[in-house]
Amino acid sequence: MAANARSTAHRLLAEWERKRPHADELLHEKLASSKLSDRDRALVTELYYGVLRRLSELDFLIARLRDGEVDDDTRAVLRLGLYQLFHTRMPAFAIVKETVSLSRRAGGLVNAILRRADRERDSLQSALATAPLPVRTSHPDFLLEKWTSNFGAEAALALAEWNNTPAPVLLRANTLRTTRDELLASLPGAEPHPFHPLALRAPRIPVDWLERGLCYVQDPSTLAACDMLDPQPGELVLDACAAPGGKTTALAALMRNEGRIIASDLWESRVARLRENCERLGTTNVRALVLDTMKESPELAPRSFDRILVDAPCSNTGVIRRRVDVRWRLSEEDFLRMPAQQLALLRRCAGLLKSGGTLVYSTCSLEPEENEHVADEAARTIPGLRLHTTRHIRPWVDAVDGAFCAKFIAT
Repeated sequence: MAANARSTAHRLLAEWERKRPHADELLHEKLASSKLSDRDRALVTELYYGVLRRLSELDFLIARLRDGEVDDDTRAVLRLGLYQLFHTRMPAFAIVKETVSLSRRAGGLVNAILRRADRERDSLQSALATAPLPVRTSHPDFLLEKWTSNFGAEAALALAEWNNTPAPVLLRANTLRTTRDELLASLPGAEPHPFHPLALRAPRIPVDWLERGLCYVQDPSTLAACDMLDPQPGELVLDACAAPGGKTTALAALMRNEGRIIASDLWESRVARLRENCERLGTTNVRALVLDTMKESPELAPRSFDRILVDAPCSNTGVIRRRVDVRWRLSEEDFLRMPAQQLALLRRCAGLLKSGGTLVYSTCSLEPEENEHVADEAARTIPGLRLHTTRHIRPWVDAVDGAFCAKFIAT
């Protein structure tokens, strides 16, 4: 069945190249309608994400192995074959055979290039080792330059290498139904994650854990904003950009299902997932709404909320390891456009906060323009909002996804 997995990965890569959708959404859509086994689904995921992580490297190899242009379909096939040759332990003869079978009209060319790549593997790897950093790490020049300027060359390289490492599955124990210790005791090989007391690594996710709502798949970096908000039982809380519900359900657990959370998002499909997750995890104090927080609404009365979480739309540069195609979708203009939107959202939500209330602004970005610059500008220009504290979470330091959160107090 591996041949079916390879052909599925090829179709996914070809569609992504044509349309440039969000890679994770495309994968979820295709796998949901497939009849592949769990093993083949895992292989599809590895090949699809692996090629997207290594696009610049793979195109560098194609250029070394082929004089002249190749059409888009042949390039997609070659990327898939070269990724397997250089980044998996599959036998070369099987890789070449199965990859050639994917080519519609250039089987001979694909066969010749892959066989040559196998013969010249050592020299090609040496060429890669001395290639420019954007090629070696498969990241756009402007991102690497940006990170080098902000964090230093060593950190920029460490971050790029981190982004090219497959992300493990990490879980949050749902304290409305269980404890982390109970989960750890029930699954051999499960380990506590040192970043957060509710986080754990597991060699697999038992189906009954998901069905019974015992856990939520969630990088522990995302819990920092929830802890900073520190919602109390009985309070009225707004989660302004809530779907798919990881932070919402964590807030509900901190509140022990007492009080009320208004969880809003813009799209019905996203709110449907939010509601499903709330039901599965046993949250009973969440009202999930399709709602534009930027617009007036009866549910968003001025000065009515005790606490507000603004988990703002952002560039996602802290989670490229998980959202592997983000690097190819971003442009330098995004870092000019997003801060204005983020600040507008903060200004709107500040007007919904009670005097003495707490607002936490969070992103999964690493960029100062979206993080401390927005927080400082909010404190400077939004009346009655005092910046209390900030926290940076950086992959090369904390060994989790990147994130930022800032706590404000309404005066």
